[in-house]
Amino acid sequence: MTDPARPSGGGDVSGEKRPKLLAVTACPTGIAHTYMAAEKLAQAAERLGVEMKVETQGSIGSENVFSDNDVREADGVIIAADKDVDRSRFAGKRVLAVGVAEGIRHPEQLIEQVRTAPVQGAAGRDGGAARPADAALSGGGDSSGGGGGGKERSVAYKALMNGVSYMIPFVVVGGLLIAVSLALGGHATPEGLVIPKDSFWMDVNNVGVIGFKLMVPVLSGYIAYAIGDRPALVPGMIGGWIANDGSLYGSEAGAGFIGAIVTGFLAGYLVLWIKKVEVPKFARPIMPIIVIPILATTALGLFFVYVIGSPIAWVFEHLTSWLSGMTGTSAILLGAILGLMIAFDMGGPVNKTAFLFGAGLIATGNQTVMGMCAAAIPVMPLGQGLATLIRRKLYSEQERETGMAALFMGLFGISEGAIPFAAARPAQVIPANMLGGAVAGAMAGMAGVTDAVPHGGPIVAVLGAVGGVPMFFVAVAIGVVVTAVTTNALIGIKERGRRSGAAVAVGSGAGGGAMAAGSAFAGVGMSADAGDGAVGAGAEARAVGAPVAVAEQGGVLSGYLTGQTVKVLLDSRDKEAAIREMAEMLAASGNVRDVDELVRVALAREEQGTTGLGEEIAIPHAKTDAVSEPVVGFARSAEGIEWGSLDGTKAKLVFMISVPEAAAGDEHLRILALLSRKLMDTGFRERLSAAPDETAILRVLGEIQ
Repeated sequence: MTDPARPSGGGDVSGEKRPKLLAVTACPTGIAHTYMAAEKLAQAAERLGVEMKVETQGSIGSENVFSDNDVREADGVIIAADKDVDRSRFAGKRVLAVGVAEGIRHPEQLIEQVRTAPVQGAAGRDGGAARPADAALSGGGDSSGGGGGGKERSVAYKALMNGVSYMIPFVVVGGLLIAVSLALGGHATPEGLVIPKDSFWMDVNNVGVIGFKLMVPVLSGYIAYAIGDRPALVPGMIGGWIANDGSLYGSEAGAGFIGAIVTGFLAGYLVLWIKKVEVPKFARPIMPIIVIPILATTALGLFFVYVIGSPIAWVFEHLTSWLSGMTGTSAILLGAILGLMIAFDMGGPVNKTAFLFGAGLIATGNQTVMGMCAAAIPVMPLGQGLATLIRRKLYSEQERETGMAALFMGLFGISEGAIPFAAARPAQVIPANMLGGAVAGAMAGMAGVTDAVPHGGPIVAVLGAVGGVPMFFVAVAIGVVVTAVTTNALIGIKERGRRSGAAVAVGSGAGGGAMAAGSAFAGVGMSADAGDGAVGAGAEARAVGAPVAVAEQGGVLSGYLTGQTVKVLLDSRDKEAAIREMAEMLAASGNVRDVDELVRVALAREEQGTTGLGEEIAIPHAKTDAVSEPVVGFARSAEGIEWGSLDGTKAKLVFMISVPEAAAGDEHLRILALLSRKLMDTGFRERLSAAPDETAILRVLGEIQ
């Protein structure tokens, strides 16, 4: 390919055709990284005399999408992304894949390195790798050669997130249909909550059960797909089905979602290994559609049935025997153990062992063991749902919606509602679930709670199957609170560790200022409210002369920032005072209902991580119904305010964004995207700093319309 790293100067003095590159930028949460990386790559390409088209992939959709001609004419492709990007369209092209932060920090280096990058789709020959996992298998994960900051996000992380995102709709649809059918058509019997076979609600229940049956194979299949591409989808899904059906390997309970994660990774990496095998040229066309899926599916299925399945069945049998020997021990200890088991895998062999143990004792007249299980069963979904309500900023919009569904499922004893959270953050969620389950089970055992039907959750108490109802609800409530608080605490610890690591990396690496801005911008989008936003390709800043008319109309940024919400100089000298001063300024717009609440929410956001971006910029923000309409303010500080920015600079340019809960949609994301891209322009920042009054400031800000 033509050398893309042409010396700066912009022109093509040699008369050679200018190299043409493509770039894709994407990040799984936040908004600014996607567009900051796109802007930096475009600027670097312009300086180096390279023609470049950048596609941004956000939650609203992909923008500036490549045409077939774009791909055909491209000399190489740069993928700066922290989430999975489909590379099949780039077959035969040199593809360099790095993390999105590297697109912000070292765009020139990426343009240089792409000319020697592996060829997409040439696995096993030109050092090519169809998927990022190839590099991981070969030890070449850092394709940038630039150290830790240039690595892609962990292959395992991206694959797991891919599986979880596809699984969530099945969990929600299946769980809610089952819950509704039980609530409206179920009756408490000695066999559990039973819906009449020929009733309408049984049909609704059956549809929900299908959703639940597909949930685990989908998780496994799309984990495999993220690693091994389309040939891995079938073995991943079939492997997940086998993992979930214990009857295929002699177990009364399947391996559940944990088994699905195992089969997903096994299928993905098995397919990658098969892809590396050299085959005759005539056989290559049928490899991805016939040979690889058949080989991988057969090998994985038999491996699970004959190798993995037997230990699972053995564990199931011995756990049952062990529990049978504990029936005479302390009820508190037994309840705690059963709660731990119920909460561990939410439908897997450990959970089913405890549940079937309790259910089996009902027939002998011992209903207290099932009472312990019944108290623990709803703790996981209710706890995770409550966690998303207590600290909403720790969760994406999709997670918060899943949390609401989990709350509903928990009321009906459907513990699987917590599976998406456990699959996405196993190290934080599973221990928290187990702690809450143990507390609930122990308290139920201590109080002698009984349950006459093999089911759990508040629904069985409402239907009259529970003895000791008040203590049952106390046990459930305390277990739920323990799970929610512990989950958020563990996630908070992880997030603080991640931010500390980012700060160290910025302080020690080249381009630290740019990276600091990039890292802090990840929180601008209301701390991962809705993932990446997108902005149309035509939403570039207009010519400098155009904003004058906008400024004269008194408002910019879609009218959310006006002369009333601009202040030339802040009086405040510290962050808390500055946020209050800006909140009071925003109140002049008439869109702020409660200044104190707005300040409280903005400061609470600061506790989760600084909104100081570096480059002397800060963007405090709040999503709260203390405001009736979106409103944006801007103010400057002459001396600068200590904001905890990663690059150590004090904030002199401060934007404050406030939106009501219901307004965190496309328009909100569009404004943040425009801000993030424009603030990368040094000249824009200089003009904003030099503007003498409110009118001049509005004129400069009008450039980001």
